[in-house]
Amino acid sequence: MHSLTLNSDNRAEIAAALAGDRWIVACLCAAWCGTCESYRATFDELAARHPDKVFVWIDIEDHADIVGDLDVENFPTLLIQHHELVAFFGTMLPDAGVAHRLVLAQSGQSDAELAELARSSEERRRWQADCNLRTLMRNAQA
Repeated sequence: MHSLTLNSDNRAEIAAALAGDRWIVACLCAAWCGTCESYRATFDELAARHPDKVFVWIDIEDHADIVGDLDVENFPTLLIQHHELVAFFGTMLPDAGVAHRLVLAQSGQSDAELAELARSSEERRRWQADCNLRTLMRNAQA
């Protein structure tokens, strides 16, 4: 499966895909960003390598009503989540190997390990409160 691209016409479809049991890997980008533009093919290749996960591409300016409050410091930024636990949120080197290893490392953890990590630092506790993509999508649709 290739990555999904959030647009104004498919929000309900994306929200339904995120509500399932699969891992979520979201790339937060901007249309004007040259690095993001070149990273798109890499992100699609990563999605093809992990067909058991939902990959979604989100333009943070086009969808500021959903992700506008997230602290995106640089591009590309990845958000990796399982169920209601945000496992990773941060800037990613635009390198397929690094992204692949990150996805493997995060998805290799049990829910108990993820829950423990989610409580392990102030930054990770903020991720749970602020970066939960499922919650952000639900709130935008309400």
